[in-house]
Amino acid sequence: VSSLWLSLVTPLYARVGRKLIDSIQHDTLVADDSAACFSVEPRGLIASLERAMINEDREFAETRWSNALSTGRGFGSYGGRRFGTRLVDSRCVDVACSAEAAFRPIMQIGGDQGWYYAQWAWWLRGLLDQLIGGVGVRRGRNRPDVVTPGEHLDFWRVEAVEEASLLRLRAEMKVPGRAWLQFEVTPISDERSSIRQTALFDPLGLFGLLYWYVLYPMHVCIFQGMLHEIARRAVEEKNEN
Repeated sequence: VSSLWLSLVTPLYARVGRKLIDSIQHDTLVADDSAACFSVEPRGLIASLERAMINEDREFAETRWSNALSTGRGFGSYGGRRFGTRLVDSRCVDVACSAEAAFRPIMQIGGDQGWYYAQWAWWLRGLLDQLIGGVGVRRGRNRPDVVTPGEHLDFWRVEAVEEASLLRLRAEMKVPGRAWLQFEVTPISDERSSIRQTALFDPLGLFGLLYWYVLYPMHVCIFQGMLHEIARRAVEEKNEN
């Protein structure tokens, strides 16, 4: 109960705090220095907190404690049983701009920028995820227009980035299976390109299949709206420049 309450009232990543609460049952008081043989210098509580927070206020910090996989579910092994094959929902739109221009709004997605369409739905999904002990959308993003593999992006984790070509996000919200959201940009000519958006889901058992098909109409609406808004912004920004 304490750990669930923590996830509701803390401003950011409660998962680390929840693990600390769960560990209270174990005695961790250091009674001897037998571990001093290792080439690691122990730190006190204050020094440890200061070290953990050292990069939090740096706009271009390479690492933050909040980037750690432990703030989400991590990339652990997937032992669930699936029914059928991987489920895929993919759509594509052509835009009158270069691949670089088409990719720019994709790289700016999430965080303060939002998800371009039905932002209320993303907020609600994040709140529901938070209520059941997930990360929610409070993590935001580290930088407004740059992401690197391993960084968090709201309740996603950046799995792969290729300049002006690919962004693949892996879901860290609580879902009955594994989920990805992928954007691919393919040049057609110097002033025309194609944007493909793909949602992939490995369902975990029957509940995973129900989750996919019950929410599918809503996902189609949201993802279509998002893709068309990305295309609109790409062309609009290109015309402004």
